[in-house]
Order: sequence, then structure tokens, then C-alpha cells
Amino acid sequence: MPDKQTWLTQDAYDRLKGELDELSGPGRRDIAARIEAAREEGDLKENGGYHAAKDEQGKMEARIRDLTELLERAVVGQAPQANGVVEIGTVITAEIFGDEERFLLGNRELADGSDLDVYSAESPLGAAILGLNVGDSASYAAPNGNQIEVKVLAVDTYAG
Repeated sequence: MPDKQTWLTQDAYDRLKGELDELSGPGRRDIAARIEAAREEGDLKENGGYHAAKDEQGKMEARIRDLTELLERAVVGQAPQANGVVEIGTVITAEIFGDEERFLLGNRELADGSDLDVYSAESPLGAAILGLNVGDSASYAAPNGNQIEVKVLAVDTYAG
């Protein structure tokens, strides 16, 4: 997969960096201690606590890898000012299937704690509308192969 830059606000970057620091430091030490304690209980084949801790460790290591990759390719800055063109980091209001939907185009980590849906620019919807102007329409293929029509109704600046 080619290196793709991801736009993040300073707040999102700081929050994700803090999570990475916690997971890769105290988080790793804690899970290693839990695995060791479960291992000392004996037979590993029948040890539910050991297997649960190992599963949690695997998920944590995957999150560490994801965060590391994301932060290495992050471009940190202010949200782009909306100018009527769909770009990464803007909030889009679009008509999809006759319904009005409002979402952020960017990385899901940006909208943590927000009720906004987030679509990646690489998603079928994101790729279809990226670069469109307010009033433009496009279509994209749904996973079932059907074409979905989308019309851009508004482009707003993301307020975080």
C-alpha cells in the first residue's frame, strides 16, 4: 500500500500520541504481568485467563501498529476552510438514497467523541465525491454492486 498522508488536528494528534504512549509503555507492562500471572496458574490449555490476556495483547499490539503508522504519516494542522469543494477534513452534507446525511471526510480518529459519521477519502463514497463542488452529483458502487447516487448539498469547515 502506498504511503498516504492523513490529516489530523493538533488535538487529535496529541490524543492519539497519548494513547500510543500509554499502550506501548504501561499498557504493555500491565498485559505482560497479567500473562505471567495466568501462566503461573498452571495448564495453559485450560487457562481462560491466560488466553483472554493473550487475545487482549494481540489486539493491543495491533492498535500500537495502527497508531504508529497513522502518526508517522500524519499531517497536523487546522481543518481546511470550506470553500464549496469536497476535501479531506471537511464536513459534507449529501443526499444519498433521497436522505440527507452529514459526515466528515477523513480519518475516523478525527471525530472521536463526535456524533459525526466518518468516511475515508479512499472509501467508495469518499473517492466518488472528493473534489466535487456543492451541487455536483456522482455515483459509486455499493458492495452489492448497485450504483448509489450522491449529491453534494453543502461543504462545511470541521470544527473539531
